[in-house]
Amino acid sequence: MAEPIIVVRNLSKAFPGVQALKDVQFDLYPGEVHTLVGENGAGKSTLMKILSGVYQRDTGEILINGKPAEIHNPRAAQKLGISIIHQELNLMNHLTAAQNIYIGREPRKPGGFVLDEKALNAQARKLFETLRMDFDPRVKVGELTIAKQQMVEIVKALSFNARVLIMDEPTAALNETEVEELFDIIRHLRSQGVGIIYISHRMDELFRISDRITVLRDGQYMGTFRASETNLDQIIPLMVGRKIDETARRIPEGKLGEVVLEVRNLNRGRLVRNVSFNVRKGEILGFAGLMGAGRTETARAVFGADPIDSGEIIVKGKKVVIRHPRDAVRHGIGYLSEDRKRYGLAVGMDVLDNICMTDLPTFMNAMGVLRPKKMQAAAEKQVETLSIKTPSLMQKVKFLSGGNQQKVVVAKWLVKNCDVLFFDEPTRGIDVGAKQEIYLLLNKLASLGKAVVMISSELPEILRMSDRIIVMCEGRITGELDGARATEEEIMKLATQRETMVKTA
Repeated sequence: MAEPIIVVRNLSKAFPGVQALKDVQFDLYPGEVHTLVGENGAGKSTLMKILSGVYQRDTGEILINGKPAEIHNPRAAQKLGISIIHQELNLMNHLTAAQNIYIGREPRKPGGFVLDEKALNAQARKLFETLRMDFDPRVKVGELTIAKQQMVEIVKALSFNARVLIMDEPTAALNETEVEELFDIIRHLRSQGVGIIYISHRMDELFRISDRITVLRDGQYMGTFRASETNLDQIIPLMVGRKIDETARRIPEGKLGEVVLEVRNLNRGRLVRNVSFNVRKGEILGFAGLMGAGRTETARAVFGADPIDSGEIIVKGKKVVIRHPRDAVRHGIGYLSEDRKRYGLAVGMDVLDNICMTDLPTFMNAMGVLRPKKMQAAAEKQVETLSIKTPSLMQKVKFLSGGNQQKVVVAKWLVKNCDVLFFDEPTRGIDVGAKQEIYLLLNKLASLGKAVVMISSELPEILRMSDRIIVMCEGRITGELDGARATEEEIMKLATQRETMVKTA
């Protein structure tokens, strides 16, 4: 049997006030896909950052090809054959694929001053061909889909002769077809002897691509299992320390209330075409569809983040004009973006300021000076109500887990007392345990009389949480289904047809 490429023994790492890893074990063999799972805060990212040279371990041992290794920085990791592809891709949109792959290492013409563009493209094309990709290295990265950009990242990693490829949530922004394309590439890399460390919160992926699965919980090693010899019933309790029901559907509490928001014949570019829908008090309205269907664009148009071309928005029976997010907020509409770090949070600020930022005038005295005690009381109430796990209100949001960051976004809209809340991919990048908490939170918001619109690419999530389901395809609504009776097959049929409007709710 081949020797492992990487062996990790008794690895520990602490940050101020947090023991991120404690005596963790891990190993990786050539030609293996070894999946690392655990809740947010379990230590997965910390372990990967140590292996890729971003962090330094406190104690423990790392062996590379059987020899003790010190990985002082990312360049040292690359020299050892370790490359990482982060969930947030690290590419420059204005450069071509080839330029991104070889940036800082470009071939030069004789004399060393002029870039040899022909040689650059040839080298990149050869790399793409090794992965059996039909790819033009001259295309600008900004013109590519997320899936194609990810391929560029993979080729860039391989250009450093990587023997170990770390993939952090690689399918988070991909549709099912793109996921299969990525898995084909991973299988090819595996056949070439590349060892792959795969991190994912999508439980259904574990057994489709993994050879082995290692579970971390609260920074500790819980066990390693062959994918062919285990199942979710064994893995999930080890991840979360409790039983999770992944199948139970939402049961609405009582009858739904009056229509809070109605949208009529909304148009915005080519991805929002003649869209009409409504949502009631206490209802969770799901929006389903493939990537590019226009769901996010619809939410952004209603919220005023993008200007509409035509259409009407009615809030509590009255037609309103929304040209800017501040107009939407004034009318009681909140929007939780799929990219919470970029659009939903000030990650460099603390929990207190993030929670209170949507309604600062409420916390000011007559002189316009903020009242810290009033802010603290409001923030403490939300931390308790939403069970936000944070050492204190002064903790910077960037140090919270993904699930708790999402709760802080919710908290700021609850402080503003919004009646309508758009959740765009609310559980993207969140582990199975935190997903359960988000589901409970959505149910709680609905029980409090909030009108919730949930956009999700995960069909089990849509089916589990929605009272009604709106399906979109290429900017149009192609169907409306009763959430209690809908099936994945019905949703996918509507998500791939262009014109017909079907209503079964």
